[in-house]
Amino acid sequence: MPNQSPQPAPTGLRSSAIAGRQQSDGFALIIVLWTLVLIGFLCAQITARGRTELRIASNLVANGVASAAADGAIYEAIFNLSDPRPEERWPVDGMAREIIIGDSRVNLRLEDEAWRINPNLASPALLEALLRVTGSAPESARSLAGSISEWVGSAPMPRPRNVLLAEYRAAGLDHGPPAEPLESLSELGRVRGMTPDILAAIRPHLTLYGPPWPSADTHDPIVAAALATAPEAGPASAADQPPPDVLSVRITATVLGPNNARVTLSAIVRFGAMLPSGYESLHWSRAS
Repeated sequence: MPNQSPQPAPTGLRSSAIAGRQQSDGFALIIVLWTLVLIGFLCAQITARGRTELRIASNLVANGVASAAADGAIYEAIFNLSDPRPEERWPVDGMAREIIIGDSRVNLRLEDEAWRINPNLASPALLEALLRVTGSAPESARSLAGSISEWVGSAPMPRPRNVLLAEYRAAGLDHGPPAEPLESLSELGRVRGMTPDILAAIRPHLTLYGPPWPSADTHDPIVAAALATAPEAGPASAADQPPPDVLSVRITATVLGPNNARVTLSAIVRFGAMLPSGYESLHWSRAS
């Protein structure tokens, strides 16, 4: 048989095949491009997350360093105030002093707790004077001072509990005064007639570790004004008075550490030769 050479494909078929290959190549290119975009997006997310976690870790370290500096400053103050040589101790004068601990700058303040008013021991007249000085109306101040005294159990003429409970129910409250000393100043928010604004106004001038009558040398102008207008109470009982040669001090350390970390630590410490180790920690609080 005679040899037959292959017949070329029709022009139309060749064009269709070329177009099909070009279309497949276009789809492949699009898939590759989208894959590259997705990989780039994932890389960006991983990098951003890594930077965020690194920043968080750095901030945690900085806060830890600042917190350690605050603790160190408090203990340095305790050590100083425990010095048996009075002339070597820092003065408890409310003035700021700056010390350096590592890479942190510490602002340290020492204040006598006797400069504040103790609501567990203060007379209703002194509480009323404080409320008036901080903006309460006279009648409201008198009523609220009485309610505080009934809450802590120091009212001069206690009323029957069922009467007190009825007044609290009428005010829409489901509790009554326990007639026991406050365990925290926040508890004052439960007293009948107390509002958040009133509590915010008087709280900086209160303490649970001071004497019944604040020191006349107080550096708190609000307490000084209250003392000037309140009739001085009679002599307190011996049980209400701190032991002799005992001083309760509020030590506040405000730290500016690495990466602008800022930490404030406050401690109330009682000092006296009769105490174990010469001092006793009463309360610590921290705010960042």
